[in-house]
Amino acid sequence: MKIDYKRLIISIIIPVGLGAIVGLLTSSSSYKDMVQPPFAPPGILFPIVWTILYILMGISSYIISKSNNILKSDALFTYYLQLGVNLLWSFFFFTFKWYWFSAIWIILLIYLVIKMIKKFYNISRLSGYLQIPYLLWLLFALILNISIAILN
Repeated sequence: MKIDYKRLIISIIIPVGLGAIVGLLTSSSSYKDMVQPPFAPPGILFPIVWTILYILMGISSYIISKSNNILKSDALFTYYLQLGVNLLWSFFFFTFKWYWFSAIWIILLIYLVIKMIKKFYNISRLSGYLQIPYLLWLLFALILNISIAILN
């Protein structure tokens, strides 16, 4: 497969850019003001991890978009749907402080990400595998979210 670098860069910029915009809008500085469980990572870790995960999302979506598989439209729909659900979580958690609702929202997101991984994997194994760190991070985020909801 020949790499279309312009399309690859755009595929990466979409999730990274949207994630950065949401991060700025939600001002997650309130994270340090919350009562946190002992296993809570420092706030500086989040933008680093999310940037890596968004880059992996972009690469995966690029691989799928370049595919000739007839199922790619459905896979990309699931990708963009989960991305939208992902981005809304920050508003629910940081802006509105709906901690329990945010936990339910992450469960929805985990479901969509598992669905996306399966669809991506059926088109490109690499694309599916690149999303495993995202799923693992979301499982950790769910535990952290629930812990913060209990403590706050």
